[in-house]
Amino acid sequence: MQYELGVIFQFLADLMLPFMRISGMFAAMIGISAKTMPPPVRALLAAFLALIIMPVVDPVPIDNLVGLGTFMEIIRQLLIGVAMGFISMMVLNTFVLAGQIVAMQTGLGFASIVDPVNGINVPAVGQFYLILATLLFWTMDGHLSMIQMVVASFDAFPIGGAWFTGEQLREIAHWGAWMFISAVTLSLASIVSLLIVNLAFGVMTKATPQLNIFSIGFSIAQITGLLVIWITLDNFTAHFSAQWNRAEQFMCELVRICPG
Repeated sequence: MQYELGVIFQFLADLMLPFMRISGMFAAMIGISAKTMPPPVRALLAAFLALIIMPVVDPVPIDNLVGLGTFMEIIRQLLIGVAMGFISMMVLNTFVLAGQIVAMQTGLGFASIVDPVNGINVPAVGQFYLILATLLFWTMDGHLSMIQMVVASFDAFPIGGAWFTGEQLREIAHWGAWMFISAVTLSLASIVSLLIVNLAFGVMTKATPQLNIFSIGFSIAQITGLLVIWITLDNFTAHFSAQWNRAEQFMCELVRICPG
């Protein structure tokens, strides 16, 4: 059995360009983009998914597989995938940032461990929130939602056709603002509680300087911080669900599909 060179190039283009978009999303997506995930495994997952969705994607209008136009199209597919993965990663970083805020306020920031996602040292509280958020992401089938979004993106942004407008790129950049808003909201209880504790220390020290409250204030602040984290842990799932729903809604608006 013989195949023409054009048929082979067309098959490679139909496989390679969806593969690049999916790889871009996996490179920035929650969980799969972690440094603990071996790159060959990530590449195999992207190739397997590309093979599955290749029959439902319109043929790629490419004449020269090794030309400059094909290279630019590859870059564009990577950027589309990375943009979608970036939205999900901002959801995860919301809780890492909230954990860092809580740790700094309570004096728990001295305990730091290596973050397997970013490869840097972060406070243990931030790592704890990171693990919880990642587990909730898998539990809520966030990975399936991401796959659904990337498949729908081939209809909204067909290969060789339109892609993100300037307004959409600006909205993706502004999406990072939700990370800071939600992080402060999640850590607000700890901030207010420790502020009240420190104000109480100040009043007690002013009233009775001989007690030297600040000599034991650091330990009391740490214990109070741990208690506040334990008490507010029930709200963690609600915060994650609200943030992830915002991310899903935003991605639905980008790929022009209805949520659900």
